[in-house]
Amino acid sequence: MTATLTPPVRIGRSAVAAIGLLAVATGALESVVTPTLPLLQRELRMSPSEGALLSVMLLITGALVTPLAGRFGDRYGGRRVLVRLMAVVSVGGLVSAAAPNLPVLLVGQVLQGAMVGALPLSFILVRDHLPAAESKVAIGTVSGLFVAGGMAGTLAAGPVAEGLSRHWMFALPPGAVIVATVLVHRLLPPDPLREAVDAGIDWAGLFLLSGALGILMAVLARAPQLRAQPTLLGLLVAAMVGCSIGWVAVERRVAAPLVDLRLLARPAVWKACALTFVMCVGTSVAVYLVPQLLAVPTDAYGFGASATEIGFYLLPGVVAASLAGPLSGAWARRQGPRAVVTTGTVLMVTALLALAAVHTEIWHLVVGKLLIALANGLCVTAMVTSTATAVQHGETGIATGLVLVTRVVGYAVGVQISGALLTAGTPAGSAVPAESAFVTGFAVAGAVTALSLFVARTLTKGVTE
Repeated sequence: MTATLTPPVRIGRSAVAAIGLLAVATGALESVVTPTLPLLQRELRMSPSEGALLSVMLLITGALVTPLAGRFGDRYGGRRVLVRLMAVVSVGGLVSAAAPNLPVLLVGQVLQGAMVGALPLSFILVRDHLPAAESKVAIGTVSGLFVAGGMAGTLAAGPVAEGLSRHWMFALPPGAVIVATVLVHRLLPPDPLREAVDAGIDWAGLFLLSGALGILMAVLARAPQLRAQPTLLGLLVAAMVGCSIGWVAVERRVAAPLVDLRLLARPAVWKACALTFVMCVGTSVAVYLVPQLLAVPTDAYGFGASATEIGFYLLPGVVAASLAGPLSGAWARRQGPRAVVTTGTVLMVTALLALAAVHTEIWHLVVGKLLIALANGLCVTAMVTSTATAVQHGETGIATGLVLVTRVVGYAVGVQISGALLTAGTPAGSAVPAESAFVTGFAVAGAVTALSLFVARTLTKGVTE
């Protein structure tokens, strides 16, 4: 618990606009890698599995930083923590912009991953300084601007990378972050004084979870090479298992765990996490494979799309994902989460298997990606909503945090598996994977996603369990 010692000062529209500008900048920052990944792989001579690692590094860091950012914001004030967090993001942007090779770029992306914590901190600021009715509108506006920033980043990343360079592509969004952060610092009043009486930060849990996720991503990224090094592979797997066991032990013992695993014993929570993981594995395969297939040269079996064209082709999927949230919420309120999840799962499985069978025209990929993004948005939103209404009010943040962390892990695993498939399917001396690697990836993702139906059928028809 944290007691507020001084009343908060009401903020005006200019301060809310500054928070909104920061949401646009961070949304753009999160989205620039996906449409330009084939270009980055060529320039930095990355294998597909290394490219997959690059594409998920920011999200993995965000999954670790977000719960800490929210807790620090509650304890010390949203403005103070947000400004410091954005300073880390800005440094990460400069590192990414100047990176001469993949290792340095990965370091920059790790630092930039702190931007994922900006949204919960923005919500803390809005709730601290606006009445309840106005804060709901402001939170919705900030969330919408974050999505708009993602759309802008998807469209602008390709032209900037091709017209200027990849260095400018990574430098421009952090520049907007710096401007927005300065405005937030100047326009928002100081945080109300608080008396912190809550438990300490779970640093041990953070360290062990970081180790487990980091080793898992490294193993998946280097899977084709590690097959020839069984001893090293065994050591890495043992280290990952050790970190995982240690993390579970710590989370069950500490007073304020990073992730409250006791909630996983509840059917509503473990079902939501299982469904979210499987759905995000399927989604991430398409997120990674579709841009790669679009970039395959026309003299092979692809379309030779540039980074600019890839961003344009991906935009309908981004729009569909942004519309899926409100649609899912309204649908789940009327018919319950089972109907939403079942429909979304069938839609995604159909789209993935269709892409495996037919991908000879650009519109096949655009429509398939759009349907997959829509299905994922429907299902994940339904699971977050279902979880939030199935636990006690004081457990809502922790329970939904579990679902969101599961989402990131599922996304990362799916992307890394896709990268490993393309790397393994690339003939020696060639830079182009065999078409069968794409077919295998889409088909496997469809089969994995279909497993969701076994859990979805056990969900209740109502909104709450």
